[in-house]
Amino acid sequence: QVQLVESGGGFVQAGGSLRLSCVPSGRAASNYAMGWFRQAPGKEREFVAAISAGGGSTNTDSVKGRFTISRDNAKNSIYLQMNSVKPEDTAVYYCAVALSPFPSIRAVDYRYWGQGTQVTVST
Repeated sequence: QVQLVESGGGFVQAGGSLRLSCVPSGRAASNYAMGWFRQAPGKEREFVAAISAGGGSTNTDSVKGRFTISRDNAKNSIYLQMNSVKPEDTAVYYCAVALSPFPSIRAVDYRYWGQGTQVTVST
């Protein structure tokens, strides 16, 4: 069993930056891909970024060039550096541990999920 705790969310002005963190506990996640998803009010949960067990990453097009996912296996943690944020980035952000070492854009490929952290971007 893996519990995930996200932190780093909050209020930020458009154009600003935030860094989200996710720390799994209960079981090491270093052998599995991990990802970030987000869900805005009234919308479905969507993929943001994912990173393989080996460190290779992929982002959704809307955040390319602005968001960077990274992981520190020594700390059993992943991060999402969010730069040049936009109001449309406002959402609850969730981290998740995948079922395999390989990243996926599909939520069904992730087994464990955190409770989420709210990110609100103001104009």
